[in-house]
Amino acid sequence: MASVADIPNHLIFVSIASYRDPQLVPTIEDCIAKAHDPDGLRFGICWQRDAADPDFPYLQDPRFRVLDVDWRQSHGACWARAQVMNLWQGEDWYMQVDSHCRFAEGWDEKLLRYVVQAGTAKPVLSTYGTAFVPARNPGETEVLHDSPHQIEIKSFTHDGLPQLKPSSFVDPLRPNRPVPARFLAGGFLFTIGDFVEEVAYDPELYFMGEETAMTVRAFTHGYDLFHPPDTIVWHDYMRADAKKHWGDHIDATTVERVWGERDTQSRNKVLRLLRGEAVESYGLGSERSIAEYEAYAGLSFRKQRVQHYTLRGMPPPNPPTPPDWTDSIYPWIAKFTLQPAELPEGSLDDPLLWAASVYDADGVEVYRRDFSAVELKQLHGTEPEIHVVVEFASGTAPVSWAVSPVSKSRGWLQKVSGAFKDGDFALLQEDDIQEDDSVDAGELP
Repeated sequence: MASVADIPNHLIFVSIASYRDPQLVPTIEDCIAKAHDPDGLRFGICWQRDAADPDFPYLQDPRFRVLDVDWRQSHGACWARAQVMNLWQGEDWYMQVDSHCRFAEGWDEKLLRYVVQAGTAKPVLSTYGTAFVPARNPGETEVLHDSPHQIEIKSFTHDGLPQLKPSSFVDPLRPNRPVPARFLAGGFLFTIGDFVEEVAYDPELYFMGEETAMTVRAFTHGYDLFHPPDTIVWHDYMRADAKKHWGDHIDATTVERVWGERDTQSRNKVLRLLRGEAVESYGLGSERSIAEYEAYAGLSFRKQRVQHYTLRGMPPPNPPTPPDWTDSIYPWIAKFTLQPAELPEGSLDDPLLWAASVYDADGVEVYRRDFSAVELKQLHGTEPEIHVVVEFASGTAPVSWAVSPVSKSRGWLQKVSGAFKDGDFALLQEDDIQEDDSVDAGELP
């Protein structure tokens, strides 16, 4: 097998789309400091900023190509990533990261070694970065958590888009080399430079569905998907007070289009793409079909069903299954009850979200629904009980549940869990299922 030394060109184009992010410069500094060959890096930055923001310190560095964009002119993350791709100048390697990340020592050498180990002409290494907490004040130490992630499907949205989640590798499969993956992450991916031309970012996409769209486009263009076996990138997930595009772009008098209009157009396009329908631009490749991807990943986009092997987090490709396998995935409705006194402090004071999970008898998470801070506003903590109702699809019966609250200021809080009792769940009748065949839903009282 070839070695890293056999790779003739080690130039890496680093793509960063940054939206009003004070972590941009610390991310770049860490990326350079931790690289084995910092002179081999070429940065493309879409710097979406306010005029009052500090100057960008690398404008005179020949390794940097920077697009200076007033935040009001931004069309969103995917648009920004597409603009950065236009700055690529033929570098052999392409890495895309978010602007609030930290890096492993020698990350560039590790990634080059992993693409050799992947043993394929068109590998993509991607995952959700492991969580870290940046230093907020001088003298503080940044907290970098351990454990690399793989990407799994969490559920489908009400309109049929896959929702993804990070998950630890199954213990017996803890790898020492790249592991086949089902999905790509927008916040970190590494691949050959030709990806920029073959699977160019669609500037019309907004946010939800971005990663699945890129996954199926890469797969159908002949790219093979992998997770790195250890942590390469850490990601700041909390960012509770960070500026967000959808928080800024709400007033039609100050921006070209409000974010909701862009989101609706984007979601509709992704849905057509996932159903194998023709789209006007940035479509599927011809080397593999969408049906081949669904067989590889063990899911059905049209019927919004997921195989149990996939939910268990086992590596793809999935074992062969009968064509009618979706008929064995049943729609369920379940209810569980929380006592407000059981909730950890911070659950309702400054919630970021509640992750509500349903498990089967083997402890497999067959469903997860994240309730947002907006949804949680209706709760006050003075209710006698809090009832959570969820609808989902699974080939196995629900046995237990858990709620993991996330606080804006404190991060993940202690989990509250319990078992379903008789009468807490039932199979949905066909007449109760929505017309779009989706059974992903959830509500709080």
